Amino acid sequence: MAMKVYGPAMSTNVARVLVCLEEVGAEYEVVPVDMTTGEHKSPAHDARNPFGQVPAFQDGDLILYESRAISKYILRKGGSDLLRESNLAESAMVDVWLEVESGHFSSTMSPIIFQCLVVPFLGGETDTKIVQENLEKLKTALGVYEARLSRFKYLAGDFVSLADISHFPAAYYLLGGSHASVLDAYPHVKAWLAEVMDRPSVRKVVELMKLPSA
Repeated sequence: MAMKVYGPAMSTNVARVLVCLEEVGAEYEVVPVDMTTGEHKSPAHDARNPFGQVPAFQDGDLILYESRAISKYILRKGGSDLLRESNLAESAMVDVWLEVESGHFSSTMSPIIFQCLVVPFLGGETDTKIVQENLEKLKTALGVYEARLSRFKYLAGDFVSLADISHFPAAYYLLGGSHASVLDAYPHVKAWLAEVMDRPSVRKVVELMKLPSA
């Protein structure tokens, strides 16, 4: 039976789950959830994700939410080495940089994506103050990334891991948006992201993230 992912592929958190499914070659189905009509707050979806968010994930009788937890489940079930669980120190570094991704990269990109893409789509006006404030936070984080990536090929060490590919959804919107030039000051980060974005799994999910008119 195919695993089910509930939510739009263009959601960064949904895309994070999808790329892990692609990494392990799992059979899956993306079940649409229309967030413009509030379907993610409906009783049916609330039964899958009590926080009224996406994604929700189903594998048989197992229902999960929170994209990074789902991602780990998928990689463990699929026997992927992207968690490096055979090596305690390396797996610890994967966990560290997953926390960094969540707390310092995606958390700053989220309001930028919302203000630059979602608000105009809904007919509103971008709050440039919010964008600039978060761009400054992003630059601070990117400085740390640059130092790390000047010493190691990937974030957790000289091996690719979930910590790297977990960045791709927010990076996709950064690279395709009006603030992509922020990366020019961080050549190691820019090269690392280019490699992450070129992974076959990532390229497949990027196609799913594109709007029908794109």
